[in-house]
Amino acid sequence: MPVTKSSGTEAALRRAMGNLPTGLTIVTTSSGGAPHGTTLSAVMSLSMDPPMVVLSLARTSSLLARLQRGGRFGVNVLAAHQDQVAIRFSQPVHNRFADLEWHDDGAPRLAGAHAWVLGEVSSTLPAGDHVLVVGDVLEAEATDGRPLTYWQRTFGTHQSF
Repeated sequence: MPVTKSSGTEAALRRAMGNLPTGLTIVTTSSGGAPHGTTLSAVMSLSMDPPMVVLSLARTSSLLARLQRGGRFGVNVLAAHQDQVAIRFSQPVHNRFADLEWHDDGAPRLAGAHAWVLGEVSSTLPAGDHVLVVGDVLEAEATDGRPLTYWQRTFGTHQSF
């Protein structure tokens, strides 16, 4: 039987998860010849054999509606200097790709991203107010440099010690 949550539990979970630093990505796809994308922190490696990733998207996401039809998607892992790109793709902007350098590499690929993963939707799974999108990895590439991170509602990057 599902446990019902109180608004206090939801707020406490939001605060607790805010203490988990995460990388930021722009997940992209094309539909009708037009690029689409959104900022997403809930991306993870699922399997190395075979190579797979999982994305967690809100049920209300317009990107999710496109991915549920299948097809390819790109995971653009943002570089430390791309905080304004993360903000743009998280807001209701009409053309999020305007004035950005990108090209179609199986899915829209943003110039300057720290890493790139091209995936193909293999399945979806409802999970609360989100849907998990499982994808088979078709290619992956990484560059040197620092990634953009998000912690306690602020942007930063990783510092080794």
